[in-house]
Amino acid sequence: MPDFLMKLVLAEPKYLKDPIAIASELVNEVTFKVNSDGLEMVAMDPANVAMVVLKILSSSFVEFNVPNGTEEFSISLANLKQILRRAKGDDVLTLETGEENQLKVILKGKSARSFTIALLELDEREQKVPDLNFPCNITMPAAQLTDAIEDVSVVAESVTFLGDKESLLIKAKGDLSGALVEIKQDENTKITTTGEDPENSKFKAKYSLEYLKKMMGGSKIGSNVSLSFNNDYPLKLEYKEVDKLAMSFILAPRVDND
Repeated sequence: MPDFLMKLVLAEPKYLKDPIAIASELVNEVTFKVNSDGLEMVAMDPANVAMVVLKILSSSFVEFNVPNGTEEFSISLANLKQILRRAKGDDVLTLETGEENQLKVILKGKSARSFTIALLELDEREQKVPDLNFPCNITMPAAQLTDAIEDVSVVAESVTFLGDKESLLIKAKGDLSGALVEIKQDENTKITTTGEDPENSKFKAKYSLEYLKKMMGGSKIGSNVSLSFNNDYPLKLEYKEVDKLAMSFILAPRVDND
């Protein structure tokens, strides 16, 4: 038997480095699950406002060895992020767990550097991705959404999304100023609406800009973003690199009393 429970080797460290840096802005203590499909994490932020779902497919790894078929480990993302910051683009990155209750991270380039992170004992409550129904779905360039969120965050702390079959309006209003970004359906932006009256349906919901700005880091993962929402309903953002990884965020709506 090998002396490890899991050995995963990545020839391109960015497939782990970038998503961990993004996720660590929202969540800290997380559990990773490893099986034949890949490496997966589902985590909720401490305020129960945002969820992060990360899946790195086994096809991303040059070696994917889990002798028992499955492996599970919990760690601090902040600690992992600090180590991964030391990874250079041409390093080969190895993640290994064994019997000693720690995650070993090995970076091999011109030199070989080895780090260990103590594994955590987290409560057994498993995070499940909620089953959500979205009648308004938009696929668009990730950079365009990032710019829009940066634009409206200049004037307020929350943003309202208004969608119909032809356009997405991104609107924010502060005490003394406002901002409005209109994104129309074109060859780069596809809008799909479903429901009882998809031709005339309009959808509206408000979300925290503080959270959204952190989620915009997903543009490092993929050049397009899928954005899905409903009236006063959670928002889902998904970034993908085909056959490599997918990272999605679910954000609870802000409900105003006014």
